Amino acid sequence: MAFSFRGREINKVGVIGSGQIGPDIALHFVKVLHNYGAQVVVVDIARDALEKGKAKLFKKIDKGGQTGAFKPNEVEGMKSHVLFTDDYGQLQGADLVVEAATEDLPLKRRIFRQVEELVAANAILTSNSSHLEPERIFSELKHKNRSLCTHYFFPAERNPAIEIISGQETDPEIHEFVMRFYEAIGKIPIKVGSRYGYAVDPVFEGLLLACIQCVDAGLGDSRQVDQVASKCLGLTVGPFTAHNLTGGNPISAHGLSEMNEILNKWFRVPERLKKMVETGANWDVPSRGENIEIDPEKEKTITEELQGAYFAICCDMLDSRIITTSDFDLLISVALDMKPPFSFMNSLGVDKALSLVESFNKKYPDMPVSRTLRDQAASGKPWELLDVLFEKHGDVGIITIRRPKALNALNSKVFNEIKGYCDIIKNDSSIKAAVITGFGNKAFVAGADIKEMAGLKEPAQGESFARKGQIASSELEILGKPVVAAVNGFMLGGGCELAMCCAARVSLNGLKFFAGQPEVNLGLIPGMGGTQRLPRLIGFEKAAEMIRTANPISSQKALEFGLVNLLVDGDVLPPAVELARELAEGKANIKPMEKGPITGTPDLLPDVNIGHLSRAIDKLAVDAIIQGGKMTLDEGLKNEAYLFGQCWTTKDNRIGLQNFVEKGAKSKAEFIHE
Repeated sequence: MAFSFRGREINKVGVIGSGQIGPDIALHFVKVLHNYGAQVVVVDIARDALEKGKAKLFKKIDKGGQTGAFKPNEVEGMKSHVLFTDDYGQLQGADLVVEAATEDLPLKRRIFRQVEELVAANAILTSNSSHLEPERIFSELKHKNRSLCTHYFFPAERNPAIEIISGQETDPEIHEFVMRFYEAIGKIPIKVGSRYGYAVDPVFEGLLLACIQCVDAGLGDSRQVDQVASKCLGLTVGPFTAHNLTGGNPISAHGLSEMNEILNKWFRVPERLKKMVETGANWDVPSRGENIEIDPEKEKTITEELQGAYFAICCDMLDSRIITTSDFDLLISVALDMKPPFSFMNSLGVDKALSLVESFNKKYPDMPVSRTLRDQAASGKPWELLDVLFEKHGDVGIITIRRPKALNALNSKVFNEIKGYCDIIKNDSSIKAAVITGFGNKAFVAGADIKEMAGLKEPAQGESFARKGQIASSELEILGKPVVAAVNGFMLGGGCELAMCCAARVSLNGLKFFAGQPEVNLGLIPGMGGTQRLPRLIGFEKAAEMIRTANPISSQKALEFGLVNLLVDGDVLPPAVELARELAEGKANIKPMEKGPITGTPDLLPDVNIGHLSRAIDKLAVDAIIQGGKMTLDEGLKNEAYLFGQCWTTKDNRIGLQNFVEKGAKSKAEFIHE
């Protein structure tokens, strides 16, 4: 058995380098691939590095076993599927190779010349370079079309961000495969253009330089500047601390030197950093939880200088056109765990951001003021930041909800963006059908954004909220072109309701936790059509049990019930695109949902055990299901929205929402049935 994905099988993954990051890359691969029987081989010519790398990887696996993150059989399974060796011959048969050696161009070229002779011509070769352009790394390969850079971030087994950088000769299909493959195994891959340092490292290393400049200018010592940087940039740890943790001083010194030649003259290696590299010392930084005193005026000056540097570096990326604002915001927030730059500028005001950059430029003229930033400030508009993406695959439009930190939860912004893409699809005669999917390997859509609902105070607001969601999701239903939901993970609440607006649903096979309407856990009933469309799809009895008990069902059960039309292994997107195209061409026939009153609507529903759940809310849910069944779909939706609003007349509504906000989804609310 192998990991099969988009027509490729991954039986063996090679990782070259057992130093700082190689074992962590190997750990991520073995975590997700060992159940498929795939082998991970770590190669290094230094026996000492291999022993340390193996000890490091096994220690992390053992710790996961002790904390319960891994089951005992998983611990042994992972250990048995990873090999540390100095024999490059063990890479024979590898389907994917990730080089994670030192950032040295001649060394990388030498490694890939050797690897290319060992693996098949269709094996994918990648470099975990943090700076070097793929055109330079792979210049001597015979098959440059299957090579690209995949830049991981510390710690590689847990940090989901990864930059994907193709070279000029990289096959677009290889690039697309790598993007989707990493998404499928739990990463957040971001496409970045080929430029020295890519998108993140000029920020990471540039902020270190900016902090050193503050110390050199006498604005504070390294402890003070590190603390201010954390505070004013929203960093979990400051730049000095981050470099201590990652051992990044030598790499940053080399990177800053090269950026000076390739990017602009502001990037340089200050004397203070040179000495740290020469001595191998760590920066003097605050202890965990320690609060360092600093003069307020100096703190203000440091804050403005660091924010000016941050915005200047990020906007320079836009001038180079290697990344979009939406991608960069997501990438920085995940990779470096700090305030995303363009959201940050929007919150301050783009004019204010420009002012900070101009002030930084006056002090350091070698850092240019971004043309793109000037134009954006002149427009008087905030930066455009999208949570929903759109692309065309031939005659099929693909809408992707991408909110990985919120498991793609729906909010007003998401609905507005979906509507905008529906308008594009509707008005583009070359688009015959559409697919809507979620980003990542966990959730299609985890539901509606509870924070928005928790802020509502009265029935009219609840009714209006539900009606807006109904109208927005119905855009998929009334588009005039078939829409297929590519359900890439679980779908709950609003996610299930959104999928039911589509003509068909293609879902992943083997998901035990897949679909559900959990609203009653919150002191609510479904408000985006769940009480109306679910009975029309799977019948009153099954729908009522799902809605009233909040119990989720598996993907197999969803297929048996008729909630989904097709289960697939691997990537759901290609079969969803194929089905959408077949529906548009009349080659597939799926019965449309009944829009009129439902024949045989019962006057009563079978008793179900609702346990601790609110009887007051249950009555509203039952009313919505039965009353709606006797109405047209449109009338039933309006009635559902009204009854959704009536939840706010109950005490249990406030109890449920407050419990979720304060204690989370796993905590049971103590309902009083009023």
